[in-house]
Amino acid sequence: MAGIGFELRKLLRKDSLLGMMQAYAYAGIISSGPWVLSIVGILVIGLMSAAIVVPEFLITQFQVSVTYLVALSLILTGFVQLAFTRFTADRLFEKRADIILPNFNGLLFWVTAISGFLGTLAILFLFPQQSIMYRLLMLAGFVVMSDIWIATIFLSGMKQYKAILNNFAVGYGCTVVFALLLRPFRLEGLLGGFVLGQFILLIGMVILILRNYPSRYFIAFDFAKKKQFFWSLVWVGFFYNFGLWLDKFMFWFYEPTSQPIIGPLRASLIYDIPVFLAYLSIIPGMAIFLVKMETDFVEFYDNFYNAVREGGSLEYMEKMRNEMVFTIRQGIYQIIKIQSITMLGVFVAGEIILNFLGISLLYLPLLFVNLISVGLQVVFLGILNVFFYLDKRRIVLLLTALFVIFNGIFTAITLYLGPKFYGYGLAAALLVCIMIGFRFLDRDFDELEYHTFMLQ
Repeated sequence: MAGIGFELRKLLRKDSLLGMMQAYAYAGIISSGPWVLSIVGILVIGLMSAAIVVPEFLITQFQVSVTYLVALSLILTGFVQLAFTRFTADRLFEKRADIILPNFNGLLFWVTAISGFLGTLAILFLFPQQSIMYRLLMLAGFVVMSDIWIATIFLSGMKQYKAILNNFAVGYGCTVVFALLLRPFRLEGLLGGFVLGQFILLIGMVILILRNYPSRYFIAFDFAKKKQFFWSLVWVGFFYNFGLWLDKFMFWFYEPTSQPIIGPLRASLIYDIPVFLAYLSIIPGMAIFLVKMETDFVEFYDNFYNAVREGGSLEYMEKMRNEMVFTIRQGIYQIIKIQSITMLGVFVAGEIILNFLGISLLYLPLLFVNLISVGLQVVFLGILNVFFYLDKRRIVLLLTALFVIFNGIFTAITLYLGPKFYGYGLAAALLVCIMIGFRFLDRDFDELEYHTFMLQ
């Protein structure tokens, strides 16, 4: 697969400080660009609509509605994201790229049908007090965003990071423009502009996929065949996405920490704002993660398994194995270091940032805790990624399932203990899962040659 690693290695080969800075900046933009663009886009819509959309509470309703669309569409498509990525990767390894597009169309058909069915049930029974237009826009938004995640994960699997970033830039640019143009129509106007922009984003991604993966067939469902379908990845995708949103849902639907916004949708002002600000600090850690994984680790990983397939010496394999271990340790250490520096910077400038944004300083302690959680999440993602490379699906399944369980238990405990403990549930859950992941990493790399040759 053509990867971002080629671009990063080209920059790093300059062997200069400028080249290294360019590589990390490029990785940060590629890895976190879509996330930042989407958040900034929604914020711009809110800020520029404050004087037009009256009452101002309608803007909150719009932002909360979009948040639920993102969360629920991610959780729904989590069932198929990783399983289809694995199907696509296997077909490329077999040099059968011609069947990728028909199966993408087949998956898109099922995701559209299922999200449409579930969304229809939701708008019929959960939003009886809202306008017909609002309900139809929520249905359309849910279907379109579910399809976007399928296209995004497909292009990510193909390492089309630039294409994803460019499409998100165009899509959210259109989202902002259309939402601002439709502001006079209040909540329905803002939501209509968002859905229209997301539809343009989806069309751009689909056109890119159609252009890069031509085929004689239009639709196929080979990905659902038993021998080509990995149930472990189905549950990993669900557990990971559900685990990331579980603590948010618990704060949203726990009455002392939330308030009703529109229909059945609730929000937690005490938790949502610090979480949002903390997630913006993920960019440096994601840049380190992407550079280390797509350059040094992938190079040693390829060398190891090429030696396995081509009959290389055991001494060479052990050397490559040791290099992989060293790269992983260095990568995790650098992620921890850079996220710690980022956290210290926010610690120092926290009051200034909150005052500038007009946010109460009461959010400061929770912001600090969420900064730790976000840093731990990058480390956890790095561990999962290594296990994916080693094809240790059962371990990833265990870790993500434990993440859901621990996040639910620890968050419930913090809600019971009171405001001083808010936010510690997610951090504790990630920390425990990371420690367990480290233990598995040590064991599996110690036995890598044995697993490679004896258990196949």
